[in-house]
Amino acid sequence: MTVHTTIVSTEALQDNLRSWRVFDCRHDLMRPELGQQQYREGHIPGAAFAHLDQDLSAAREGRTGRHPLPYPGAFLAWLGQQGLRREDQVVCYDAGGGVTASRLWWMLRWVGHDAVAVLDGGLAKWKAEGRPISTDVPRPGHASYPLMLRPERVVGVGAIERDADKLLLLDARSPVRFRGEQEPIDPVAGHIPGARNRFCNDNLAPDGVFKDAKALRTEFEAILGRRPPGEVVNYCGSGVAACHNVLAMEIAGLPGSRLYPGSWSDWISDPKRPVGTAGR
Repeated sequence: MTVHTTIVSTEALQDNLRSWRVFDCRHDLMRPELGQQQYREGHIPGAAFAHLDQDLSAAREGRTGRHPLPYPGAFLAWLGQQGLRREDQVVCYDAGGGVTASRLWWMLRWVGHDAVAVLDGGLAKWKAEGRPISTDVPRPGHASYPLMLRPERVVGVGAIERDADKLLLLDARSPVRFRGEQEPIDPVAGHIPGARNRFCNDNLAPDGVFKDAKALRTEFEAILGRRPPGEVVNYCGSGVAACHNVLAMEIAGLPGSRLYPGSWSDWISDPKRPVGTAGR
């Protein structure tokens, strides 16, 4: 049986709806309950709902990013409530390009579940092709999900401060946010000094699916130069969109990049940390 570890097509998902586990990850940062409302109105048959704030993040306490990673035990408990088994093939989707879905994709790999992929084109492509939609909410039995944590995939703020010259920081936010010209969410505009910008939307073709592996590899290698993927640390505003760049690098055949989950919203929680803007 083929194990899917990056992206899957809408055709492949429909062919395997009876056997694959599917998670709807739709979310709107400005309207946090919209995704769950949309899920109730219709979703891919068999899909469970994964709420970014409630299921894929911990509560924000003190100086942390806007979407801190949950404790591994809490995340495993949620996976158990979903009845997920180690051998399950998982497919994550959101409204379109896969930014929120890639967060669950990354988190599952973080706890050792490799058989997970993002639906290429998301629900937008699924609906455009006239594929089935359901309002039924699955009620899986409880399972005990084992822990195989991979802490090496995470980089904390201390390592960023200490080893910045040894790392290549990739910022997944839009260029205007990276340059500090606009900041609609966080209280401080700019980027971590020394970072490079790779807008996550640039991973997608005009029709909303991922660019092919060759194109992605060419674009990422233009940023990496001679540096290996293992020196890349992806970040964004709060550790969500950055997962999209991790995924894109995997599609491109450049595995091993890491995630700074706290990202910009964590970095600026200490006013003593330096801020880069356009030109620096």
